[in-house]
Amino acid sequence: MRTVLDTRSLNRATLARQLLLDRADLPALDAVAHLGGLQAQEPQEPFVGLWSRLRAFDPVTFSELLTGRQVVRTHLMRRTVHLLTATDALAWRARHDTMLRQRVLGTYRRELDGVDLDELAAAGRALLADGEPRSMTEVARALAERWPGPGPRPLGEMVIAALVPVCQLPPRGLWRTKAGVRNVPLSSWLGREVDPPSADRSDPVGQALLRRYLAAFGPAASADLRAWCGLAGLPAAVGAIRAELVTFRDERGRELLDLPDAPRPDPDTPAPVRFLPAFDNAVLGYHDRTRIIDDAHRGLSVTGARFVLVDGRAAATWTVEAGTVTVNPLRHLSAADRSAVTDQGQALASFLSDGESDGIRITASAY
Repeated sequence: MRTVLDTRSLNRATLARQLLLDRADLPALDAVAHLGGLQAQEPQEPFVGLWSRLRAFDPVTFSELLTGRQVVRTHLMRRTVHLLTATDALAWRARHDTMLRQRVLGTYRRELDGVDLDELAAAGRALLADGEPRSMTEVARALAERWPGPGPRPLGEMVIAALVPVCQLPPRGLWRTKAGVRNVPLSSWLGREVDPPSADRSDPVGQALLRRYLAAFGPAASADLRAWCGLAGLPAAVGAIRAELVTFRDERGRELLDLPDAPRPDPDTPAPVRFLPAFDNAVLGYHDRTRIIDDAHRGLSVTGARFVLVDGRAAATWTVEAGTVTVNPLRHLSAADRSAVTDQGQALASFLSDGESDGIRITASAY
């Protein structure tokens, strides 16, 4: 009989894998690789995610990874914008192609009915081949001369988010910088073509994704893996490496897969207060999010709420304005909890303001 891991055990494993139990002494590039990317449609949010995970995080140095083409912003997992290492973006992009098309069609199937997507892809690649940075609107307007029916938004999203591997150029996503989205082909920016799809039925890229996911999110069910990457469970990859994995059950009876030597801390391990950015994959990277957030608050996770973890669980949301971090509790916070939240909140306010403010306010509990 396989060991049953309760919610608290899964919580502590997640915190350890996500670098949230102890801040890590890792270079930021290695942290992005370990985490399998950071969700980044809100450009400034990943800086908080890395600050909460790394002991010596310098946002300016991290921005240099973007300008230095070691990290890129691109549509990938779940068709959302992620920050990924250049190596991972090139290796993983082709494996996501079908999912990206399907997700755009899920939104614009009626508008794109009758459009030959292979022809549209070829036209998009030809348009972008000059390496000139373009917005999605500029791409759509150029292609609308040939495909006037769908309208600019469906055309633009299909090309930029699915058909042509592109990345968003700096200054988009740099520290304390506001800039519009300008896209260029991923291969021209990085100087190497995207890795071609593999004909190997054992799905070697899927195997790599599975191992990386379990290293950063495990133990986890196939449904959790699918929720993270948007791919259909990777059954061939799971089958190919199942013998090298260990298995558990959760309290619902689901099979959980894991790497044998990955950390699974004692469930009584103390968990420090951590501030998470909007859309952090520590929350979104699971189908069953109860290891981090109560079902009653699950809806907040897709609205851009930023969470405060207390004892490893989402206990409050937070915002920042004029240098002051405001914490809005989702449940009662003890005096010790409030003190720990205050300490971390002050440190976060100082980080976000370059040391000009350490203001924090905790509002009345909403429980």
